[in-house]
Amino acid sequence: MDPFSAEGELLNIHNAFHQGQYDNVIEFDTTALSPENQLPARVLKLRSKIALGRADEVLSEVSSEEDTPDLAATKALAQHTAGDADAALQLVQDLAENYPDNVTVQVLGGTVLQAQGHSEEALALLSKHQGNIEAVALIVQIHLQQNRSDLAVKEVQTAKRWAQDSLLINIAESWVGMRIGGEKYQAAFYVYEELASAPSTAAPLSITGQAVAELHLGRLPEAEAALTAALEKYPDQAELIANSIVLNVLAGKPSTDLESRLQQVNPSHPLLSDIQEKSEFFDTAAAKYSPKVTS
Repeated sequence: MDPFSAEGELLNIHNAFHQGQYDNVIEFDTTALSPENQLPARVLKLRSKIALGRADEVLSEVSSEEDTPDLAATKALAQHTAGDADAALQLVQDLAENYPDNVTVQVLGGTVLQAQGHSEEALALLSKHQGNIEAVALIVQIHLQQNRSDLAVKEVQTAKRWAQDSLLINIAESWVGMRIGGEKYQAAFYVYEELASAPSTAAPLSITGQAVAELHLGRLPEAEAALTAALEKYPDQAELIANSIVLNVLAGKPSTDLESRLQQVNPSHPLLSDIQEKSEFFDTAAAKYSPKVTS
């Protein structure tokens, strides 16, 4: 295979992954890729399986390959997704200490660290990247979760100087726009609408982004239509399920079945943790006002 064609094929796999086309990623024929591209492609296939709720399968596949940092980092992500948070954290911290310059360790390690509340450790690891677009996107996500939109904007603006045409950077800019609000909501909607309508990029995460923008614009029926149609096609896509739960809450509809489905697909999903935390807060508060019955 022509090396430029091989590089383009790996880019196609990356773009498919970041659009949520996980089944397509798994089915990609990577036999003709160059040796240096084989491992990144395999990692993307494994990550797609994790995203589809097949973390146990990934753990079985990589259990004896921890000597390869990329696969060890993938194992840590699978452990975290499967609910073994302690083992995942220990493995990631070991990898961060021994292989801090490995791109997969940076991205997957940063993902696990952030998911477990170690934001500063995640940023310290991710800051070691050398022009990696996925690391930039994750840094943007972390800053947004820290309510530091200013830092997220700065990160995107810096990345656009060297990756202006990157699909993931454009998506990251839309994340920032939806946090800033105002006219940025409509701009973000247009980005996702274009992605969702293009055959090459139409996928769950494009539709999810479009629906979230609709929610911010107060267009609940349109958001519901988009998410409902997408869930029929991708019933096990975690982000679609999570945003459908949020939509139901806003619309005053029950979401118990969706929460159960998300628990099956991704038991460590942040939304489930947030729901559990809020439920415990409510129970604690309610207990203070429980009625006292006297005879």
